[in-house]
Amino acid sequence: MILATPGPVEIPYFVRETFLGETIHHRTPEFKQILLDTLERFRKVTHLPEAVFLTSSGSGAMEAAVTNIVKQKALTINAGKFGERWGKICSAFNIPFREIKYDWDTPAAADDIVAAVEEDGEIDSIFIQICESAGGLRHPVEDIAAEVKLINPDIIIVADAITAMGVEDIDTANIDVLVGGSQKAFMLPPGLAMLGLSEKAVERIGKGKGFYFNLANEIKKQRDGSTSFTPATSLVIALDEVLKKLEEIGFDKHYENTAKRHSALLAAIEEIGLTVFPQVPAPSMAAVYSEKAEEIIKILKEKYEINVAGGQDFMKGKLFRINNMGIIDENKMLYIVNSLELALDELGIRKYDGSALRIYTEERK
Repeated sequence: MILATPGPVEIPYFVRETFLGETIHHRTPEFKQILLDTLERFRKVTHLPEAVFLTSSGSGAMEAAVTNIVKQKALTINAGKFGERWGKICSAFNIPFREIKYDWDTPAAADDIVAAVEEDGEIDSIFIQICESAGGLRHPVEDIAAEVKLINPDIIIVADAITAMGVEDIDTANIDVLVGGSQKAFMLPPGLAMLGLSEKAVERIGKGKGFYFNLANEIKKQRDGSTSFTPATSLVIALDEVLKKLEEIGFDKHYENTAKRHSALLAAIEEIGLTVFPQVPAPSMAAVYSEKAEEIIKILKEKYEINVAGGQDFMKGKLFRINNMGIIDENKMLYIVNSLELALDELGIRKYDGSALRIYTEERK
């Protein structure tokens, strides 16, 4: 079975090999050095001066960001299930917040966010997705952050980059917190969350809040190569190997390849008459609208052994999503594209003529 869902993604063999070694105790000089090395490599990915790892899913890092960053009031951007989660976290901790909602296919507008900040002087932090994976949408986070900082440089910008980090080179000049997760472009099992932090973010965190997700405690500990609690040692070790591999490939080359593969995938999808859902597609996946999404998903899984993700909430049965994160075997992507066209033929939507494969191959040149 080909795992073509936008997280968890397929785990390459070189990553799986790391789990076959002996377990390293987390309070040893050996693991301390691995942790310090991995944090340093991770900082190069985020272009931010501070980093911490948490043993949790990405949602744990989202919670940690909200509880440690907001002092007065949050502004949350909701254009999907994960944008909605910012507000749910605020509500769970009785943190005041204002929410701006968009349709799942519509990127946030800088003017809307600037207007909210100008209107409400209590807003001290903004929470947004770079890629809202519920609909495969890319928000213009960098532009939004730059506009907000012109008005108030003390507002902390928190960006969920769980399905963006490792996919594209994110400009963090005006972003203070980047949230990441292990099961996406880093091609690991779930269970390790990451945060990149600016100096302003560290200053805002101060003594931190909470117990397990107290970021001040983790920053202090991890600067010395330790952790407040038992870390996911095997995932940290594997992440180090992934970052080494990406350094070996060259991050610029990896990002360029991901972008080209994405463009080719979208071109193939549109060539066979399907509709790309978001107005601005994120390069991490292809989110495709179809009234027969469930039938397509079923055929791909049962006949062609390809597992793609469906839609969520009100988009269930109308959306399917194909992964474009990580190091993907080109033959697998060719097989996915071709199988998708064959599935449309089987459903009587379009007669198969090899167009998807042809366009994808032409676009990849």
